[in-house]
Amino acid sequence: MDIIGSLIWQFIKHRRKAIEHFSIHPNKVQETIFRKLIREAQNTEWGTAYGYKEIDRLQTFCDRVPVSSYEDVQPYVQRMLNGETNILWEGRISSFAKSSGTTNSQSKYLPLTPQAIEKNHYQGARDTILFYLMNKPNSSLFTGKTLTLGGSQKVKKSARNIVEGDLSSFLIKDTPFFVDFVRAPKRDIAIMSEWEAKLEAITRDTLHKNITGISGAPAWVLTLFKKVLEVSGKETITEVWPNLEVFMHGGINFEPYREQYKKLIPSPIMSYQEIYNASEGFFAIQSDLTENAMLLMLDYPVFYEFVPLSDIGNPFPKTYTVEEVETNKNYAIIISTACGLWRYMIGDTVMFTSKYPFKIKITGRTKYYINAFGEELIADNAENAIAKACQKMGAVVREYTVAPIFMSSKSKGAHQWLIEFEKQPEDLALFAVELDKCVQEQNSDYEAKRYKSLTMDCLQVSVARKNLFYDWLKLKDKLGGQNKIPRLQNNRLIIDELLNL
Repeated sequence: MDIIGSLIWQFIKHRRKAIEHFSIHPNKVQETIFRKLIREAQNTEWGTAYGYKEIDRLQTFCDRVPVSSYEDVQPYVQRMLNGETNILWEGRISSFAKSSGTTNSQSKYLPLTPQAIEKNHYQGARDTILFYLMNKPNSSLFTGKTLTLGGSQKVKKSARNIVEGDLSSFLIKDTPFFVDFVRAPKRDIAIMSEWEAKLEAITRDTLHKNITGISGAPAWVLTLFKKVLEVSGKETITEVWPNLEVFMHGGINFEPYREQYKKLIPSPIMSYQEIYNASEGFFAIQSDLTENAMLLMLDYPVFYEFVPLSDIGNPFPKTYTVEEVETNKNYAIIISTACGLWRYMIGDTVMFTSKYPFKIKITGRTKYYINAFGEELIADNAENAIAKACQKMGAVVREYTVAPIFMSSKSKGAHQWLIEFEKQPEDLALFAVELDKCVQEQNSDYEAKRYKSLTMDCLQVSVARKNLFYDWLKLKDKLGGQNKIPRLQNNRLIIDELLNL
């Protein structure tokens, strides 16, 4: 173990005790966080409006404060962007993470406080490394550099020098100087705003460095890999970076990309570690690399509530604490944070795979699903189905999206899958049949609707031209960072845009 790695090991024993504590006593830890958040915000405009000074228990909080979406808090955020103080959180907030949403042309701006950056986002990054070293005690990660593929940053001068940008750009920009010894590319390159120029610069900067780790969103890292191979003339990433040992990934489901990564990195030392981080917060980490689930980090300044999918849309739904949830059931996440987001529904759905410790899998988005015919298809179903179909048919998918084909007087309903293949199956019609079977295996409601084609016909597969999804994101000015393609749509707005393009 190198010097930096040895120093990190000194902290593992202390941190392990804290993790064991919140795994055994989740409500005790969460209640402490809840009370601290309420206390620190009681003199804000929001805290005054909802009587935070009188809130002494969770039920009072749930009775007084409605569940909110970004649309609900946007007027408050706009005032904060204009420099007003003590609105959702104490003091003046000068940093805002620009969200990676793709469904609206208007981006979301989420407040970032120093407390949240240090005790949530940076702590999440530290814990990710700690878990990795606990899994790989003989790691050589710190003998080289970790390539971090993040977003851009710019100053919005019209709002009193309020700084906005992708979350990753803040984290890259504000880390201590010594982190540069183990991170690549250079800071000025890492926060470049023009994606294609940035891709070129990162490639040139890292091509001949000893890259031992990579962090980023799977789709965009894959794009970087292809650029690296193009410039280097090599066939695999292992030839370029032979000591690469881990990819820490988040943002989207990794399964559709796994085979491509295995092909590009045919290395026996390679590992993959999933993290659950977003502009709103850092929430969970894959603590065991042999298990397909992430540990929910309950001692960060985030208070969690969970809502069954059937109650979504109710401003005062019945919510459950982490200790009250059931395993193998889908919930929407509601968070209250040290950034001034109160009972905020972030839009992700999760399923608990275990309790004590509390581990989760991301199953989809509250807005990204298809229920046009009562099939209730969620992202987790789609991701698992296409991974299985590709494995069986020898196909490799680069990007895809799914939307309903609505019933007409002459036809039943169906789903249309628009897929950009890295490797197209030999028989596309047979692939569609196999994919349809796999979706039925994943979703009993879909299977019921497909029974004897009484309600729905077999899904249709349309082949997207090369770089279609990339070009669509470019038109939307959403290249790089955590930007992603919506996998499931309950309407045809996005898929029709793509088809027209």
